[in-house]
Amino acid sequence: MSRQLSDSRDNFLVFGAPCIEQPEIDEVVSCMQSAWLGTGPKVARFEEEFKSYKHTAHAVAVNSCTAALHLSILVAGLKPGDEVITTPLTFCATVNAIIHAGGTPVLADVDPDTMNIDPAEVEKKINHRTKAIIPVHFAGRPCNMNALCRIARENELVLIEDCAHAIEAEYHGKKIGTFGDLSCFSFYVTKNLVTGEGGMILTNEKEYADRLKILALHGMSSDAWSRFSDEGYKHYMVTEPGFKYNMMDLQAAIGIHQLKRIESYWKRRKEIWNLYNRAFNELPITLPAQADADTRHAYHLYPVLIDEKQTGISRDAFLSAMNDRNIGTGVHYLSIPEHPYYQKTFGWIPEDYPHAMKIGRKTVSLPLSAKLSDKDIEDVIVAARKIVLK
Repeated sequence: MSRQLSDSRDNFLVFGAPCIEQPEIDEVVSCMQSAWLGTGPKVARFEEEFKSYKHTAHAVAVNSCTAALHLSILVAGLKPGDEVITTPLTFCATVNAIIHAGGTPVLADVDPDTMNIDPAEVEKKINHRTKAIIPVHFAGRPCNMNALCRIARENELVLIEDCAHAIEAEYHGKKIGTFGDLSCFSFYVTKNLVTGEGGMILTNEKEYADRLKILALHGMSSDAWSRFSDEGYKHYMVTEPGFKYNMMDLQAAIGIHQLKRIESYWKRRKEIWNLYNRAFNELPITLPAQADADTRHAYHLYPVLIDEKQTGISRDAFLSAMNDRNIGTGVHYLSIPEHPYYQKTFGWIPEDYPHAMKIGRKTVSLPLSAKLSDKDIEDVIVAARKIVLK
């Protein structure tokens, strides 16, 4: 294969490497030359352009999707002990945000094919303490929003979408992130749109948006831009104990131009996804399910399942073999109940969520980024085929 096997990492294919182009660099330089690095006009511009892209009334930029989730749960009015149902197949931030907000996380297993939270399992977990549902659009695949919206409506539950993987996704002609009362996005360095670190909250409720902005910056009644702009100094009042969750102009400077190319990047990832499907179709591994009818997959991750009984190699051995060939991979995710903290705190047992457990123990995410060259893709395909067919 063309990617050399060696101890050198000069030729290492980094998993999830972002595609950064000259306009982002120029915008960041402009930001630094302006001396306005914190929350200012570029953040305001990014918020306006993102909410325009998603067709929502309000957008609040923050410093991570974790912050977005935490604040969304707080403004939704959850109280200590209130239960929030979410998926066991997600990054720990989804569950941690519930805990930090004083809520009690409750897990509902996933559908084994879509890997998204199963609405039927959600309904089983609802009781008088349940106050919210947080579905995660796993790998960029839209959840069953018809069913989840019905469940939320019938049980008077707040619906908070975790859209960290799903910026471009659509469900029945409607953009993901516009179904819930609030929705949260990630612009982490491996995501479809990057700002290095960063997140966004969308909502159509002005009351939510106003409080989100206050909570995101120490609970102050006006943000730094309005306080120090050329319109004159404005005194602030602290209305509640908030957080340091604001996004910087330095971050927004990157996001503004990433957003302009989001559709072209989506098309490139879709092309790579289809190349993988064709290359791996006859291998004894489980490929990701095709996108459901009348939906748009965001193609954030390309997860395959490695079953040692079928392939003759374990998932972890496959990961190591790819790494030895200078190709980075990911694991999305070891199910939440596998982790010792949650076992100790909530008594969760992986076997109680069998689909998430099975996926978490067998899954491998292959590189899927607009930055990948044709040669990079060929290297991934050749390496994976050689390892499985050895």
